[in-house]
Amino acid sequence: MKIWDKKSEMGFVRMIGVSQKVGMIRVSQELDSSHLEGIPGEITRQVNSLGLNSKTKPGDTVAVACSSRGISNYSTLVGATIRSLQDLGLKPFIIPAMGTHGAATAEGQKRVLEGYGISEQEMGVPIRSSLEVQEIGETADDIRVIIDKHAFEANHIVLINRIKWHSDFEYEIESGLMKLMAIGLGKLKGANTYHQAMFRYGYPRVILDVARHVLGTGRILFGVGVVENGYGQTAEISVLRPEAIEEREKELQKKAKRMQARLPFEDIDVLIIDEIGKDIAGPGMDAKVVGRIYIPFLSKEPESPRIKRIVACALTDRTAGNASGVGMADYVTRRLVDKMDMETSYINAITGLNPERARIPPIFENDRNAIAVALATVGTIPREGAPRVMRIKNTRDLGEVEVSEAYREEIEKRDDLKIVREARPMGFDKNGNLEPF
Repeated sequence: MKIWDKKSEMGFVRMIGVSQKVGMIRVSQELDSSHLEGIPGEITRQVNSLGLNSKTKPGDTVAVACSSRGISNYSTLVGATIRSLQDLGLKPFIIPAMGTHGAATAEGQKRVLEGYGISEQEMGVPIRSSLEVQEIGETADDIRVIIDKHAFEANHIVLINRIKWHSDFEYEIESGLMKLMAIGLGKLKGANTYHQAMFRYGYPRVILDVARHVLGTGRILFGVGVVENGYGQTAEISVLRPEAIEEREKELQKKAKRMQARLPFEDIDVLIIDEIGKDIAGPGMDAKVVGRIYIPFLSKEPESPRIKRIVACALTDRTAGNASGVGMADYVTRRLVDKMDMETSYINAITGLNPERARIPPIFENDRNAIAVALATVGTIPREGAPRVMRIKNTRDLGEVEVSEAYREEIEKRDDLKIVREARPMGFDKNGNLEPF
């Protein structure tokens, strides 16, 4: 097998002769910035309003279920919830509720939480991380309902999660507390069972039926639903009684979708993403932001945005090598692939029944070469035109983006866009990688 070495790669890039002197304009988007102050006090107030003394007794144990997402103010949210439970005389402990994330190992899932500042030392309570589960019945479709053993053995369970759209499907409830009760609390065995069932029944039916069964156990004490604004700040917190979770989550998801940041333009020749990772989105890059889902048989591809080529440059540190979703890119870099943990990535992709997302695209030695080849593979650009290029830090942080001069006329027509830095060529370091965003 012939190796694509540095010399061969550079020769190919020179041969295709694509100029990378594309002027990039830094643009800010006007997004919904409403946010919540005084998070600990707000959680305490709402928990106290539930009147939990009638449902609990001093000394009751409470499993606080935390997801794997990079939620804004995450450790503050969890810490305030724990203190509110302790004030009631309860004994909380933390469990990772994250399906296959953290390499689907007990220690790996504990490390995911510690990476967000949710550690035993900081929270002052134990983290009980295990892949042991308990089967607690079946849905009407004969789907086994599976739950974290530590959670089920506790007197009560509290749920904490961000409510947002799901990358892979459209419905009135997508990603939030209901999903946490299914995929999250189900751990590896549950996640595998439910994804298998989704091939037949679809995402919404499986998630809702399983979550309703978990609610029916009477173990759920309350849920903490979080909505973030377009800048990723905490916009709203709702502490919900178990009987209110499903209906209230529908309302919160509508609000989250209205606030969700999107790319400022729909037609893009090349999208450059500085970093992807599970802390950003389930598939590393938010599928609805980039308009690619890539799950045959289960999900329909979005009609927009329309992106010809995607270059993914690096993995985040917090994704811990999990590059499930890398297959949604067209080109990647050596530094991204070198940071991949194949076992972690494959477990996640295969359990989710989307091996397509774990396929590694063509690898280039650095950002410069990957971008050059991406520009060379978008088709003919009209003589009077210029490539429509966009660069983002990741699919979550979209308050500021960089766009090529081809968008200037459209920028000037938009009240929600503001030029914060005039056009200049993309800057690369001595290794040929983009300077930090």
